[in-house]
Amino acid sequence: MATVIRKKDWADVCFNIAIYAFIAFVCFVTLYPFYYIIVVSLSETGPVMKNEVFFWPKGFNLAAYKTVLNYDGIALAYFNTILYTVAGTLISLLFTALAAYPLSCREWKMRGPATIFLAITLWFSGGLIPFYLVVRNMGLLDTRIGILLYGAVSTFYVIIMRTYFSSLPTELKESAKIDGASELRILFQIIVPLSKPVFAALGLYYAIGKWNSFFWESIFLNNEKLMPMQVILMRIIRNSAFDKEMKQALLLDSGVLPLTIQYAAIIVTSLPIILIYPYLQKHFVKGVMIGAIKS
Repeated sequence: MATVIRKKDWADVCFNIAIYAFIAFVCFVTLYPFYYIIVVSLSETGPVMKNEVFFWPKGFNLAAYKTVLNYDGIALAYFNTILYTVAGTLISLLFTALAAYPLSCREWKMRGPATIFLAITLWFSGGLIPFYLVVRNMGLLDTRIGILLYGAVSTFYVIIMRTYFSSLPTELKESAKIDGASELRILFQIIVPLSKPVFAALGLYYAIGKWNSFFWESIFLNNEKLMPMQVILMRIIRNSAFDKEMKQALLLDSGVLPLTIQYAAIIVTSLPIILIYPYLQKHFVKGVMIGAIKS
């Protein structure tokens, strides 16, 4: 009997070691590219040109970050990105809640057809050209409000929030209606305060999507003063849109390579959203799981 128990213990130990090794490997494969970008962006020019940088910086050089941060268009692009992310996330959460709440009300007769109507958009869309024509005809091209509204609502997130709202006790709404509360008051004073986890989860989803978005911004915007950081980053990475100031920076500072500028721009662009994520992680997992499981 003791032998059987020992064999079982050894099997559990080996299994745990294999699982931890696999997790460590996945973490390494996932994080190393980002770590490599940081290491290269901080290294001296010579080792980078010779491909000698792998795990540790060779030397210490902040010239790439100085070049990126001193570029005149970066500050305004950063402001635009923060504006689009913060304001766009708040607008998206508002519209998503306004769409999800009636769908969660079982007494609404049009609940089923409205849900089907929304679900159809998960598989079918008008396409790029019709979408562009709609935005143009509404006069939203080359405007900040157009960027804030073009992707304000995600049908998938509406369904998640609707499911979460449906999981809340119906007695809360019924008692509020008896006291004379309107539907909007019930939503904002009862439902929303009880739905912080799903708002945090979907807010993080929306914020990441808006922070990283560049495709539609590059199509809808022609004014350089309205461009977000991601469009500038895309141009830097492609090496096709270095304007005169950036070219002069490359020529005047022999310690700066186009590659290190690209990597520094990636770090400057992605670091804020990475720093925010840990503070919302506990709500992130809880909100998605509850909204997905309960009906």
